[in-house]
Amino acid sequence: MVQQHMPPAVVRHAVTPPSRVVVIASYVLMVFTLLLVMVQGLLPGLLCACLGFLLTRKLSSLLDRLDRRAPAVVPRRWAQIVTATAIGLAPLLLLTSALSHTRGYVMEAPQQYRELLNYLAHTVLELQQKLPPDLGGMLPQGTEDIQRTIASYLATKAGALASTGKAWLAGLLHAYVGLLIGLLAAVRPRLEPVAPLTRCLSQRVRLLGEAFGQIVAAQFWIALFNTTLTAIFLLLILPLWNMSLPYTPALIGLTFVAGLIPIVGNLFCNLVLTLVGLSVSPAAAAACLGFLILIHKAEYVINAKVVGQRTHMAVWELLTVMFIAESVFGPAGLVAAPLMYAYAKKELEAARLV
Repeated sequence: MVQQHMPPAVVRHAVTPPSRVVVIASYVLMVFTLLLVMVQGLLPGLLCACLGFLLTRKLSSLLDRLDRRAPAVVPRRWAQIVTATAIGLAPLLLLTSALSHTRGYVMEAPQQYRELLNYLAHTVLELQQKLPPDLGGMLPQGTEDIQRTIASYLATKAGALASTGKAWLAGLLHAYVGLLIGLLAAVRPRLEPVAPLTRCLSQRVRLLGEAFGQIVAAQFWIALFNTTLTAIFLLLILPLWNMSLPYTPALIGLTFVAGLIPIVGNLFCNLVLTLVGLSVSPAAAAACLGFLILIHKAEYVINAKVVGQRTHMAVWELLTVMFIAESVFGPAGLVAAPLMYAYAKKELEAARLV
Protein backbone atom coordinates (compact mmCIF):
# COMPACT_ATOMS: atom_id res chain seq x y z
CA MET A 1 0.00 0.00 0.00
CA VAL A 2 1.32 3.40 -0.95
CA GLN A 3 1.16 5.85 1.92
CA GLN A 4 0.02 9.34 1.05
CA HIS A 5 1.94 12.06 2.84
CA MET A 6 0.86 15.65 3.03
CA PRO A 7 3.44 17.94 1.43
CA PRO A 8 5.61 19.79 3.96
CA ALA A 9 4.56 23.19 2.55
CA VAL A 10 0.92 22.37 3.19
CA VAL A 11 1.64 21.27 6.73
CA ARG A 12 3.69 24.39 7.40
CA HIS A 13 0.92 26.71 6.14
CA ALA A 14 -2.04 24.85 7.57
CA VAL A 15 -4.52 27.35 8.97
CA THR A 16 -5.82 26.71 12.45
CA PRO A 17 -8.83 28.53 13.81
CA PRO A 18 -7.84 31.31 16.23
CA SER A 19 -8.49 30.82 19.91
CA ARG A 20 -10.95 32.92 21.84
CA VAL A 21 -8.10 34.81 23.53
CA VAL A 22 -6.69 35.84 20.13
CA VAL A 23 -10.10 36.99 18.89
CA ILE A 24 -10.69 39.05 22.05
CA ALA A 25 -7.18 40.53 21.72
CA SER A 26 -7.95 41.64 18.15
CA TYR A 27 -11.16 43.35 19.32
CA VAL A 28 -9.30 45.11 22.15
CA LEU A 29 -6.56 46.32 19.80
CA MET A 30 -9.10 47.61 17.29
CA VAL A 31 -11.14 49.48 19.92
CA PHE A 32 -7.98 50.94 21.45
CA THR A 33 -6.77 52.11 18.02
CA LEU A 34 -10.07 53.80 17.17
CA LEU A 35 -10.23 55.52 20.56
CA LEU A 36 -6.63 56.69 20.10
CA VAL A 37 -7.56 58.12 16.70
CA MET A 38 -10.45 60.09 18.20
CA VAL A 39 -8.59 61.32 21.29
CA GLN A 40 -5.43 62.39 19.44
CA GLY A 41 -7.30 64.08 16.59
CA LEU A 42 -6.14 61.62 13.91
CA LEU A 43 -9.56 61.20 12.32
CA PRO A 44 -8.57 63.04 9.07
CA GLY A 45 -5.66 60.64 8.68
CA LEU A 46 -7.86 57.58 9.20
CA LEU A 47 -10.51 58.79 6.75
CA CYS A 48 -7.93 59.69 4.09
CA ALA A 49 -6.16 56.34 4.57
CA CYS A 50 -9.44 54.51 3.94
CA LEU A 51 -10.24 56.82 1.03
CA GLY A 52 -6.82 56.33 -0.58
CA PHE A 53 -7.06 52.56 -0.22
CA LEU A 54 -10.60 52.44 -1.61
CA LEU A 55 -9.88 54.77 -4.56
CA THR A 56 -6.72 52.91 -5.51
CA ARG A 57 -8.39 49.51 -5.51
CA LYS A 58 -11.49 50.73 -7.39
CA LEU A 59 -9.69 52.81 -10.02
CA SER A 60 -6.95 50.23 -10.54
CA SER A 61 -9.60 47.55 -11.11
CA LEU A 62 -11.23 49.78 -13.74
CA LEU A 63 -7.86 50.50 -15.36
CA ASP A 64 -6.96 46.83 -15.29
CA ARG A 65 -10.20 45.84 -17.04
CA LEU A 66 -9.61 48.46 -19.73
CA ASP A 67 -6.06 47.24 -20.27
CA ARG A 68 -7.13 43.62 -20.53
CA ARG A 69 -9.41 44.53 -23.44
CA ALA A 70 -6.48 46.12 -25.26
CA PRO A 71 -3.81 44.10 -27.11
CA ALA A 72 -1.12 44.98 -24.55
CA VAL A 73 -1.97 43.45 -21.21
CA VAL A 74 -0.76 45.42 -18.20
CA PRO A 75 -0.34 43.51 -14.93
CA ARG A 76 -2.71 44.41 -12.16
CA ARG A 77 0.13 45.59 -9.91
CA TRP A 78 1.19 48.16 -12.50
CA ALA A 79 -2.37 49.46 -12.64
CA GLN A 80 -2.33 49.87 -8.86
CA ILE A 81 1.03 51.67 -8.90
CA VAL A 82 -0.07 54.08 -11.64
CA THR A 83 -3.35 54.82 -9.87
CA ALA A 84 -1.70 55.30 -6.46
CA THR A 85 0.92 57.64 -7.94
CA ALA A 86 -1.75 59.77 -9.61
CA ILE A 87 -3.84 59.99 -6.43
CA GLY A 88 -0.79 60.80 -4.29
CA LEU A 89 0.39 63.60 -6.60
CA ALA A 90 -3.07 65.14 -7.10
CA PRO A 91 -3.17 67.03 -3.74
CA LEU A 92 0.33 68.42 -4.31
CA LEU A 93 -0.59 69.64 -7.80
CA LEU A 94 -3.77 71.26 -6.48
CA LEU A 95 -1.84 72.94 -3.66
CA THR A 96 0.79 74.25 -6.08
CA SER A 97 -1.89 75.62 -8.38
CA ALA A 98 -3.73 77.24 -5.47
CA LEU A 99 -0.56 78.91 -4.15
CA SER A 100 0.34 80.27 -7.57
CA HIS A 101 -3.12 81.80 -7.97
CA THR A 102 -3.34 83.19 -4.43
CA ARG A 103 0.07 84.88 -4.36
CA GLY A 104 -1.46 88.15 -5.56
CA TYR A 105 -4.10 88.00 -2.85
CA VAL A 106 -1.42 87.55 -0.19
CA MET A 107 0.50 90.58 -1.46
CA GLU A 108 -2.68 92.68 -1.40
CA ALA A 109 -3.73 91.50 2.07
CA PRO A 110 -2.68 94.69 3.97
CA GLN A 111 -4.68 96.92 1.62
CA GLN A 112 -7.67 94.60 1.82
CA TYR A 113 -7.37 94.62 5.61
CA ARG A 114 -7.57 98.43 5.69
CA GLU A 115 -10.54 98.39 3.33
CA LEU A 116 -12.26 95.83 5.55
CA LEU A 117 -11.74 98.01 8.63
CA ASN A 118 -13.19 101.02 6.80
CA TYR A 119 -16.17 98.99 5.64
CA LEU A 120 -16.86 97.70 9.16
CA ALA A 121 -16.46 101.17 10.62
CA HIS A 122 -18.96 102.72 8.20
CA THR A 123 -21.35 99.83 8.87
CA VAL A 124 -21.19 100.49 12.62
CA LEU A 125 -21.74 104.21 12.07
CA GLU A 126 -24.81 103.55 9.95
CA LEU A 127 -26.13 101.19 12.61
CA GLN A 128 -25.46 103.82 15.27
CA GLN A 129 -27.61 106.33 13.43
CA LYS A 130 -30.51 103.89 13.13
CA LEU A 131 -30.50 102.84 16.79
CA PRO A 132 -32.11 104.78 19.63
CA PRO A 133 -29.78 107.33 21.28
CA ASP A 134 -29.36 105.25 24.44
CA LEU A 135 -28.22 102.19 22.50
CA GLY A 136 -26.25 104.18 19.93
CA GLY A 137 -24.21 105.83 22.68
CA MET A 138 -22.87 102.40 23.71
CA LEU A 139 -21.17 101.97 20.33
CA PRO A 140 -17.74 103.49 19.54
CA GLN A 141 -17.84 107.10 18.28
CA GLY A 142 -16.14 108.01 14.99
CA THR A 143 -14.37 105.97 12.33
CA GLU A 144 -10.93 105.99 13.97
CA ASP A 145 -12.38 104.87 17.31
CA ILE A 146 -14.21 102.02 15.60
CA GLN A 147 -11.13 100.94 13.69
CA ARG A 148 -9.06 101.03 16.89
CA THR A 149 -11.65 98.91 18.69
CA ILE A 150 -11.77 96.32 15.92
CA ALA A 151 -7.97 96.19 15.64
CA SER A 152 -7.55 95.71 19.40
CA TYR A 153 -10.15 92.95 19.38
CA LEU A 154 -8.37 91.14 16.53
CA ALA A 155 -5.07 91.54 18.37
CA THR A 156 -6.49 89.91 21.50
CA LYS A 157 -7.75 87.02 19.35
CA ALA A 158 -4.47 86.59 17.46
CA GLY A 159 -3.36 83.73 19.72
CA ALA A 160 -6.61 81.84 19.22
CA LEU A 161 -6.43 82.39 15.46
CA ALA A 162 -2.84 81.14 15.40
CA SER A 163 -3.82 78.03 17.37
CA THR A 164 -6.72 77.39 15.00
CA GLY A 165 -4.45 77.76 11.98
CA LYS A 166 -1.92 75.39 13.52
CA ALA A 167 -4.66 72.83 14.18
CA TRP A 168 -5.88 73.07 10.58
CA LEU A 169 -2.33 72.69 9.28
CA ALA A 170 -1.76 69.63 11.48
CA GLY A 171 -5.06 68.17 10.27
CA LEU A 172 -4.07 68.64 6.63
CA LEU A 173 -0.68 67.04 7.29
CA HIS A 174 -2.30 64.07 9.04
CA ALA A 175 -4.76 63.74 6.17
CA TYR A 176 -2.01 63.61 3.53
CA VAL A 177 0.10 61.17 5.54
CA GLY A 178 -2.98 58.99 5.99
CA LEU A 179 -3.61 59.18 2.25
CA LEU A 180 -0.06 57.95 1.57
CA ILE A 181 -0.50 55.12 4.06
CA GLY A 182 -3.70 54.03 2.32
CA LEU A 183 -1.99 54.15 -1.09
CA LEU A 184 0.95 52.06 0.12
CA ALA A 185 -1.42 49.54 1.70
CA ALA A 186 -3.38 49.26 -1.55
CA VAL A 187 -0.34 48.51 -3.75
CA ARG A 188 1.33 45.99 -1.46
CA PRO A 189 1.30 42.35 -2.60
CA ARG A 190 -1.77 40.47 -1.43
CA LEU A 191 -0.52 37.79 0.94
CA GLU A 192 -2.86 35.61 2.95
CA PRO A 193 -2.05 36.07 6.67
CA VAL A 194 -1.02 32.93 8.51
CA ALA A 195 -0.60 34.00 12.15
CA PRO A 196 -3.87 33.85 14.15
CA LEU A 197 -3.73 37.42 15.47
CA THR A 198 -2.84 38.76 12.02
CA ARG A 199 -5.84 36.98 10.50
CA CYS A 200 -8.18 38.37 13.16
CA LEU A 201 -6.86 41.91 12.74
CA SER A 202 -7.23 41.58 8.96
CA GLN A 203 -10.86 40.63 9.50
CA ARG A 204 -11.38 43.71 11.71
CA VAL A 205 -9.79 46.00 9.11
CA ARG A 206 -11.78 44.41 6.28
CA LEU A 207 -15.07 45.07 8.07
CA LEU A 208 -14.01 48.66 8.76
CA GLY A 209 -13.22 49.08 5.06
CA GLU A 210 -16.62 47.72 4.06
CA ALA A 211 -18.35 50.12 6.45
CA PHE A 212 -16.31 53.02 5.04
CA GLY A 213 -17.26 52.08 1.47
CA GLN A 214 -20.94 52.09 2.38
CA ILE A 215 -20.63 55.45 4.14
CA VAL A 216 -18.82 56.99 1.13
CA ALA A 217 -21.52 55.77 -1.26
CA ALA A 218 -24.23 57.19 0.99
CA GLN A 219 -22.37 60.50 1.38
CA PHE A 220 -22.17 60.84 -2.40
CA TRP A 221 -25.97 60.86 -2.65
CA ILE A 222 -26.22 63.27 0.28
CA ALA A 223 -23.78 65.65 -1.43
CA LEU A 224 -25.75 65.36 -4.66
CA PHE A 225 -28.98 66.17 -2.81
CA ASN A 226 -27.46 69.21 -1.07
CA THR A 227 -25.95 70.43 -4.35
CA THR A 228 -29.30 70.16 -6.12
CA LEU A 229 -31.08 72.19 -3.45
CA THR A 230 -28.28 74.77 -3.41
CA ALA A 231 -28.39 75.08 -7.20
CA ILE A 232 -32.16 75.66 -7.08
CA PHE A 233 -31.67 78.30 -4.38
CA LEU A 234 -28.86 80.13 -6.19
CA LEU A 235 -30.17 79.87 -9.76
CA LEU A 236 -33.92 80.24 -9.24
CA ILE A 237 -34.94 81.56 -5.83
CA LEU A 238 -32.38 84.34 -5.30
CA PRO A 239 -32.76 85.77 -8.86
CA LEU A 240 -36.50 86.02 -8.26
CA TRP A 241 -35.69 88.31 -5.31
CA ASN A 242 -33.12 90.28 -7.37
CA MET A 243 -30.28 89.05 -5.13
CA SER A 244 -28.13 86.97 -7.49
CA LEU A 245 -24.76 85.95 -6.04
CA PRO A 246 -21.47 86.18 -7.94
CA TYR A 247 -19.46 83.06 -8.75
CA THR A 248 -22.59 80.91 -8.68
CA PRO A 249 -21.13 77.97 -10.72
CA ALA A 250 -18.07 77.86 -8.47
CA LEU A 251 -20.26 77.89 -5.36
CA ILE A 252 -22.35 75.01 -6.69
CA GLY A 253 -19.23 72.98 -7.45
CA LEU A 254 -17.81 73.77 -4.00
CA THR A 255 -21.05 72.59 -2.42
CA PHE A 256 -20.75 69.18 -4.05
CA VAL A 257 -17.04 68.69 -3.33
CA ALA A 258 -17.28 69.87 0.29
CA GLY A 259 -20.52 67.92 0.72
CA LEU A 260 -18.57 64.69 0.32
CA ILE A 261 -17.12 65.44 3.76
CA PRO A 262 -19.79 64.60 6.36
CA ILE A 263 -21.17 67.52 8.39
CA VAL A 264 -17.95 69.58 8.37
CA GLY A 265 -18.11 70.12 4.62
CA ASN A 266 -21.65 71.44 4.94
CA LEU A 267 -20.58 73.86 7.66
CA PHE A 268 -17.76 75.12 5.43
CA CYS A 269 -20.22 75.73 2.58
CA ASN A 270 -22.49 77.59 4.99
CA LEU A 271 -19.67 79.97 5.88
CA VAL A 272 -18.58 80.59 2.28
CA LEU A 273 -22.10 81.16 0.93
CA THR A 274 -23.01 83.49 3.80
CA LEU A 275 -19.88 85.59 3.26
CA VAL A 276 -20.58 85.82 -0.48
CA GLY A 277 -24.17 86.79 0.29
CA LEU A 278 -22.91 89.48 2.69
CA SER A 279 -20.87 90.97 -0.15
CA VAL A 280 -24.13 91.48 -2.07
CA SER A 281 -26.39 92.77 0.71
CA PRO A 282 -27.36 91.99 4.30
CA ALA A 283 -30.69 90.67 3.03
CA ALA A 284 -28.92 88.23 0.72
CA ALA A 285 -26.69 87.11 3.58
CA ALA A 286 -29.72 86.57 5.81
CA ALA A 287 -31.48 84.59 3.06
CA CYS A 288 -28.40 82.41 2.52
CA LEU A 289 -27.96 81.86 6.25
CA GLY A 290 -31.59 80.92 6.76
CA PHE A 291 -31.60 78.53 3.82
CA LEU A 292 -28.35 76.90 4.86
CA ILE A 293 -29.42 76.51 8.47
CA LEU A 294 -32.52 74.74 7.22
CA ILE A 295 -30.41 72.45 5.04
CA HIS A 296 -27.96 71.84 7.90
CA LYS A 297 -30.72 70.80 10.28
CA ALA A 298 -32.36 68.65 7.63
CA GLU A 299 -29.03 66.93 6.94
CA TYR A 300 -29.21 65.17 10.31
CA VAL A 301 -32.34 63.32 9.20
CA ILE A 302 -31.21 62.94 5.56
CA ASN A 303 -27.81 61.62 6.60
CA ALA A 304 -29.35 59.15 9.03
CA LYS A 305 -31.93 58.02 6.46
CA VAL A 306 -29.54 57.47 3.52
CA VAL A 307 -26.72 56.01 5.59
CA GLY A 308 -29.16 53.85 7.54
CA GLN A 309 -30.56 52.31 4.36
CA ARG A 310 -27.10 51.35 3.09
CA THR A 311 -25.78 50.08 6.43
CA HIS A 312 -29.01 48.50 7.73
CA MET A 313 -29.32 50.96 10.62
CA ALA A 314 -32.49 52.60 11.83
CA VAL A 315 -32.73 56.39 11.68
CA TRP A 316 -33.19 56.72 15.42
CA GLU A 317 -30.10 54.60 16.06
CA LEU A 318 -27.82 56.72 13.91
CA LEU A 319 -29.25 60.00 15.18
CA THR A 320 -28.69 58.88 18.77
CA VAL A 321 -25.12 57.86 18.04
CA MET A 322 -24.42 61.13 16.20
CA PHE A 323 -25.69 63.28 19.06
CA ILE A 324 -23.78 61.29 21.70
CA ALA A 325 -20.56 61.32 19.66
CA GLU A 326 -20.85 65.08 19.11
CA SER A 327 -21.27 65.68 22.83
CA VAL A 328 -18.20 63.56 23.65
CA PHE A 329 -15.76 64.34 20.80
CA GLY A 330 -17.24 67.51 19.28
CA PRO A 331 -17.50 67.92 15.48
CA ALA A 332 -15.01 65.09 14.96
CA GLY A 333 -17.37 62.73 16.74
CA LEU A 334 -20.23 63.87 14.52
CA VAL A 335 -18.17 63.00 11.44
CA ALA A 336 -16.94 59.68 12.80
CA ALA A 337 -20.25 58.49 14.28
CA PRO A 338 -21.73 56.94 11.08
CA LEU A 339 -18.48 55.11 10.28
CA MET A 340 -17.85 53.83 13.80
CA TYR A 341 -21.41 52.69 14.34
CA ALA A 342 -21.60 51.01 10.94
CA TYR A 343 -18.38 49.15 11.73
CA ALA A 344 -19.66 48.12 15.17
CA LYS A 345 -22.90 46.90 13.62
CA LYS A 346 -20.94 44.80 11.12
CA GLU A 347 -18.89 43.23 13.89
CA LEU A 348 -22.03 42.35 15.83
CA GLU A 349 -23.65 40.88 12.70
CA ALA A 350 -20.51 38.85 11.93
CA ALA A 351 -20.58 37.47 15.48
CA ARG A 352 -24.34 36.76 15.08
CA LEU A 353 -25.18 38.86 18.11
CA VAL A 354 -27.73 41.04 16.31
